[in-house]
Amino acid sequence: QVQLVESGGGLVQPGGSLRLSCAASGFSFSDNWMDWVRQAPGKGLEWVSDINTDGSGKYYIDSVKGRFTISRDNAKNTLYLQMNSLRPEDTAVYYCANVGLSYWGQGTQITVSS
Repeated sequence: QVQLVESGGGLVQPGGSLRLSCAASGFSFSDNWMDWVRQAPGKGLEWVSDINTDGSGKYYIDSVKGRFTISRDNAKNTLYLQMNSLRPEDTAVYYCANVGLSYWGQGTQITVSS
């Protein structure tokens, strides 16, 4: 069955960095675009970024452009999100997903606070 397992979340101070990883299995990872989606406390789901199959195309919501970098390693079936210059408003549960196929991970909590 399809599994998306995120790791790398935690508590970080404003201005800090974190790197999220997502290990994928049960489907053809290298043939699919992948997404990062987040949900802040009390708010709805917000698409953050996606990446095409070979990693040459990367797209971001305006609020994270220049701070977050999405990448993938198809040999390892792993998706990444490098998050720099974190802000309190980045606090959310971050999900690895293929939104089109309705594949979702369990989510990992990112809290940005001093």
